[in-house]
Amino acid sequence: MAVSKKIFISGRVQGVFFRESTRRKAIQLKLAGGVRNLADGRVEVQASGEEKDIESLIKWLKTGPKYAKVSTIEVMDLAIDSLQSQQGKKFEVWATY
Repeated sequence: MAVSKKIFISGRVQGVFFRESTRRKAIQLKLAGGVRNLADGRVEVQASGEEKDIESLIKWLKTGPKYAKVSTIEVMDLAIDSLQSQQGKKFEVWATY
């Protein structure tokens, strides 16, 4: 079953290769969407794909790449169509917001 999620990750998550590592993991899991740094120091991920693959990404995000130190994760549901129609099957690094 396909799902879409918006995930906010807090902690030491900027300047530690978090976005590119997330992009690579999402591509490995065949997810659509994107990842970006936020001005407040968090990272935002929007991902769409099979529920089991989204859950795998969320599990990975709880630790992130080697030098990250994740303190909290907030997960929200998104409308299924929003990411798949915009992105096709791509997962990108988006500009800081």
